Amino acid sequence: MTSTSGPSGGPGRSGDRTHEGCRDGGRTAAPASRSYLDHAATSPLRPGALAAVVATGAVANPAAVHTAGRRARAMLDDAREQIASLLGVRPLEIVLTSGGTEADTLALLGAGGAGTVGISAVEHAAIAGLTAPGLMGERARVLPVDADGVVDPSSIAALDAPGLVSVMTANNETGTLEPVAECARQAHRAGALFHTDAVQALGHLPVELAEWDVDLASFSAHKLGGPVGIGALWVRRGVTVAPVAAGGRQEAGLRSGTQMVALARGFAAALDEAVAEMGRRTELWGRLRSRLVEAAGAIEGVRVDGGDRVSAAVCHLSVAGARGENLQLLLDARGIDCSTGSACHAGVAAPSEVMLAMGRSRQQASSCLRFSFGPETTVAEIDRLAALLPEVVTQARAVR
Repeated sequence: MTSTSGPSGGPGRSGDRTHEGCRDGGRTAAPASRSYLDHAATSPLRPGALAAVVATGAVANPAAVHTAGRRARAMLDDAREQIASLLGVRPLEIVLTSGGTEADTLALLGAGGAGTVGISAVEHAAIAGLTAPGLMGERARVLPVDADGVVDPSSIAALDAPGLVSVMTANNETGTLEPVAECARQAHRAGALFHTDAVQALGHLPVELAEWDVDLASFSAHKLGGPVGIGALWVRRGVTVAPVAAGGRQEAGLRSGTQMVALARGFAAALDEAVAEMGRRTELWGRLRSRLVEAAGAIEGVRVDGGDRVSAAVCHLSVAGARGENLQLLLDARGIDCSTGSACHAGVAAPSEVMLAMGRSRQQASSCLRFSFGPETTVAEIDRLAALLPEVVTQARAVR
């Protein structure tokens, strides 16, 4: 899409006349419109989701027993039932959360028990961060990945008395698809529960929870055009999860806090749209990605990461001799919103932990760009990006 608006008003500051260049102090005239290619971070709110949120109106606390409370509860239950139906699961298996991070935390800390917890080396920080002392600490074991970021399911068999194994469905940086079903089988053979962070998969590829035979799965609404601030943890019937926070014990006693009726309705509406259009969008995203891969392959020293099984909505590049932050700034000045694919804390860029786990050097892990597509991304935008890339790569390589 070529737009003048985006998440939180970020993309599309059309009133800006100039944009400061990359480290060299140069200034570049701002484009009249922008291309938002960072949907893996947040996809702009779908009109249908916004309409569902607004139509909710003023509601009471759904835990209240009076008439207004019961009306709110009915709307919440309807949204939960719609989400469950679209996932092919039971409504009571859906625990609504504030997003994917909370869902991951509840799954790993609430269902992991006292045994070893195995996680892949390329998990999102929402899971990787749980290995810190005081959380899972020494109980955590990291499952290695190959050069494409793919977990070897047989490595699960080497875990000592695992209580839970967590392997993401689609990587948030490279788009790599993990062998979730085989990992789940190996986890069950070892006597462990299996969880998958499916945040980057929902709305972008079929999520087959029953076919994969997983026990828990995490989702987030804003990755598919739903509102920020709501997600879900699916808990297969019969799996025990302990609450990890004190409070009112809403959501079947697992998640405390006043339930988010309007956001739940927005989540359901966005998921409904995403599932309905998935086949058409996936075909388009595949063509967009192929065009970008072809253009990148024509530039010396640029490689496409992730292997052969990747999400069609993500294209991750490594650019030898350039820093990802410089590439990003140069593209930003030309009206392209994308991500470096690496962590950035307090303005200090750090090498991508995902790329380091894939065997890249720290320099290589700092040379990445991630482009991710959404419902309105067009061929024209990708062609414009492809035309800009050679010049941007040359300029980024010249920065010292």
